[in-house]
Amino acid sequence: MKRVYLGEFEEIVLLAVAVMEGQAYGVAITHEILHQTGRDVRLNQVHSALQRLEEKGMVKSEMGEPTAERGGRRKRLFSVTAFGQRTLHEIQEVRASFWSRLANPLKLSV
Repeated sequence: MKRVYLGEFEEIVLLAVAVMEGQAYGVAITHEILHQTGRDVRLNQVHSALQRLEEKGMVKSEMGEPTAERGGRRKRLFSVTAFGQRTLHEIQEVRASFWSRLANPLKLSV
C-alpha cells in the first residue's frame, strides 16, 4: 500500500479522535484541540480535516443516537481505523527516533 502522509493539523485531529475513543464529533474535537494545544481552531477546519482523514481511510464515521440537548439531532461520531492507528504509530516512531538522536535536546538553537 502506498504511504499516506499527514499534515500537522490532520495529525492533531487524528490524535484527538484516538484519545476520545468513539466519542469524537466535530465540536468535541474542536474543544479538545483548543484545550490541549491552546490553538484557536474553527469547526469548519476540523470538519475539513475529518473529511480528508476519512477519504484516506484513517477514520470512519457513523451517526450516533439523537440527543435531547441537540434537539433530537444526531451527531456524526468518528473513530480511528486500523490504518489510522498504524499511521499514528509510525509517526510516533519517526519522531522518537529523531528526538533520541538529538545530541543536546535542551539546547536547541533558535
